[in-house]
Amino acid sequence: MISVHPLYDGTFSVGLDKKFNPIKRDASPAKGALKISLNPFLIKAEKGNYIIDPGIGSFGVDTNTETLKKHLAEHQLKTDDITDVFASHLHYDHIGGLADNPKGKWQLTFSKAKLWVSRQGWHKVMNMEEYYDDEKTEFIHFVDENADLHFLEDENQPCECVKSKTIGGHTQYSQLLTIKKDDQKYLMAGDVLATQSEVNRKFEAKYDRNPKTSMQMREKITKKAYEEHFVIMAYHETFHPLFKLTDYSERAGYSIANLTNESE
Repeated sequence: MISVHPLYDGTFSVGLDKKFNPIKRDASPAKGALKISLNPFLIKAEKGNYIIDPGIGSFGVDTNTETLKKHLAEHQLKTDDITDVFASHLHYDHIGGLADNPKGKWQLTFSKAKLWVSRQGWHKVMNMEEYYDDEKTEFIHFVDENADLHFLEDENQPCECVKSKTIGGHTQYSQLLTIKKDDQKYLMAGDVLATQSEVNRKFEAKYDRNPKTSMQMREKITKKAYEEHFVIMAYHETFHPLFKLTDYSERAGYSIANLTNESE
C-alpha cells in the first residue's frame, strides 16, 4: 500500500525577471507575469518515504525549506525520515529544496536520503560554467559534493514501486516517473504535463527545449493515464494537483476528476 500527498510549496507571480514572487493561491499574477504553483509530492510506501521534486527552497522571494518541513510534520515525518528524493528535471524551482543556507552555510534538507537524477542531465548541469547565477551554482555544486547521488537509468530502475523513463521535451533529459503498487498507479511528468489545463490542449510551448517533443509526449502520457488508469501528479497545478481522467470523447476530450488525497 502506498499513499501520495501533494506538499503545496506556494503560488507565485513570475515575470520576465524570472523572480518567484509569492501571491495568494486565488490571486492573479502581475501584469505580463505567469501564475505558477509548486507541489512537491510525498509518497509513503512500505519500504520508505519518497519525495518527488522538493520545491523551490530559498530561490523564491522570501522562501525557504520551512514550508516543506511543516508539511512533512503534518504527516508525522521529519526530513530524516525521507529515504529517497527523485527529480523529474533539474530546474531550480523543482530541486531548490534539496538544500538551504539559513545561516550562510549550505546544508542538505534530506541528509539521509538517496537523490535520484538523470545521469546525463546531472553531468550536463555540472559541466555548465554557471547554473543560473552564482548562488545557484554554489548550491548545485554543494549538492553534488554532499548528497548521496544515484542515477536514473531507463534500464536500471531505482526501487520496487518507482520507475523512470527519459522523455525529453521540456529539458533534454526530463523524466517520466511512474509509481505502482498492486492496483495503485500514479505518474508524474514534471513540466511536460504540469497542470490540468494542459490535458486537453495541443500546443508547443516556447519554454520547452523541444516544444514538438514535449507536445507529442504530453499526448502519449495523457493517453497512457486514461487507458491504464493512472492518477496524474501535476506539479504546477494550483488547486487540484492530483486528478484522474475518467472519460474521453473526440468532441470534448478527456473528463477530469479531482482528487483531494490518494485514497479517492
